[in-house]
Amino acid sequence: MSQAAALPDVMRDIERVDAATVESASKFPSSILADVAGRRGALHGRIAPLSPSMRFAGPALTVEVRPGDNLMIHAAMAIAKPGDVIVVDGKGDLGSALMGEIMSQQCVALGIAAVVIDGAVRDSEAIRELGFPMYAAGLNPNGPTKFVPGRLNHPISVGGVTVHPGDLVVGDADGVTVIERARAAALLPLAAEKVAAEARRIADIRSRKALRPAWLEDALRAAGVIQAGETL
Repeated sequence: MSQAAALPDVMRDIERVDAATVESASKFPSSILADVAGRRGALHGRIAPLSPSMRFAGPALTVEVRPGDNLMIHAAMAIAKPGDVIVVDGKGDLGSALMGEIMSQQCVALGIAAVVIDGAVRDSEAIRELGFPMYAAGLNPNGPTKFVPGRLNHPISVGGVTVHPGDLVVGDADGVTVIERARAAALLPLAAEKVAAEARRIADIRSRKALRPAWLEDALRAAGVIQAGETL
C-alpha cells in the first residue's frame, strides 16, 4: 500500500504559510499576486465574494465534500486555527447551500479569516451585514445534508486550481488567488516591484508622458501584425 493510500481522511496537523508572509501578502491585490506567480493560481471567476468590500489573506485549510453535504466543513471548523482560510471543494454544485449565517457567525467567533467554496451558500444578506469574507460560486436557499464522509487537509481542486493545505490564499473584490506555500515568501518582493512599476505607468498615462505601452510595437512585430521597421 502506498503512503498516500495510508493517509487518514482527516489530517489535523499541517504546515502553514508563516504569519509574516500572510501579513505582507495581505497588502497586495489578488491580481498582482497572480501576475507574479506566472498568471496562475487565480480561481475561476464563478467564485466571487458576497460583497466587493470583502478581502482576506491566510493559510488554506482544505476540505473535500460530496455535493450538497457539509459534514466535513463542520469538522474543518472544529480543527481550524485562528487566521485559517477554509477552502472547500464543493464540486461546483449549486443545488443546495453548504454554509449560511449560523456557520458564518461560528467562523467569526473562532477567528477563521475567510471561507472559499466552489459551491453555493445562503443567508447572503446576513453574511454581508456580518462582514465575514465569504466567497462562493452561487446562492441557493436549500440546506445541506450532514452525513456523507469527505476529507480534510488533502490536496483539492477548487475553481480549476490545485490547493494544498497550508498554501497562501488571498481574496479581494476581483476574486481569489492561491500561491504554493513554498513559493509565497519569494514572490512578495516581485509583487512590490510590480506595484511600483504599475504606479509609474499610471503616472505616465496621467501626465501624458506615455499613452501607449513601450513594448507594444515589438509585440506586434513578434506576432506578425506589423513588419520589421514598421510603426503604428
